Amino acid sequence: MSFTFRCLDPQADAPLLHSWFTRPYASFWGMLNASVEDVMEEYSTIQSSGHHHALLGIDDGVPAFLMEEYLPAPSPLNSVYPVQPGDVGMHLLVAPPTGTARHGFTADVMESVLDRLFHKPGVERVVVEPDARNTKIHVLNARLGFEPAGEVTLPDKQALLSFCTRESFRAARAARSSARDTSHSREHHCDHP
Repeated sequence: MSFTFRCLDPQADAPLLHSWFTRPYASFWGMLNASVEDVMEEYSTIQSSGHHHALLGIDDGVPAFLMEEYLPAPSPLNSVYPVQPGDVGMHLLVAPPTGTARHGFTADVMESVLDRLFHKPGVERVVVEPDARNTKIHVLNARLGFEPAGEVTLPDKQALLSFCTRESFRAARAARSSARDTSHSREHHCDHP
């Protein structure tokens, strides 16, 4: 699956993001009660920070997910773990589903985001800090190579700090590819008795 990325425009994209953030599935994003203006203000701050920025992931011309990448050193993470050179933080929110569900779509999105991050010069490890109660994302993170380092207290949540190295991502990606190949083989055999 191939996605493209474009820089988020806080003013133009705020209504779209607002429509995502205010749905129950996005509760861990912490913006269920945000206004469009709140979203615009938040992303204007992010885009002008110099160490944190947001991109929209595009699937066949349609915005399909939001990704943020940030430097951990100037973030609250700096006080909860020893930041290393080559660390980059990531946040990810997939758009609400429309139409027919696509099996593995969220994992494909995360794989694409991680691939993009690991192609950046100097990035050796991706750091995530999802809410400790968000068990769905913990499962997906593990599937794509993240290893939990323990719970940490951040200003806005109790989080599960996790890291994905370049090597663990490669191994997870190879395992996903192998599973897809096996799945296609089984489907093929079912078609031909």
